[in-house]
Amino acid sequence: MSIIIKPIITEKITKDGEIFNRFGFVVDKKANKIQIKNAVQAAYGITVVEVNTMNYRADRSVKYTKSGLIKGKTNAYKKAIVQVQEGETIDFYNNI
Repeated sequence: MSIIIKPIITEKITKDGEIFNRFGFVVDKKANKIQIKNAVQAAYGITVVEVNTMNYRADRSVKYTKSGLIKGKTNAYKKAIVQVQEGETIDFYNNI
């Protein structure tokens, strides 16, 4: 089971990474904070201080068009904000 699905790279989380040493990840919905902490430490070789998680629900939408109703929805996912120890950082932009 892969815990970390992908990192979140937005302006807000990038700014948090520079100032507060916090980084965001989309993680498996069934993963708990301890599993997320161990997966991030193993993948990036850093010390994790704190993990905060958020569950996002699927948003449903209905569009009325000439050809009729179009129904759609976005995927539900779980987001984890990981705070690393002072002085350590994760560089998502280098492929080294």
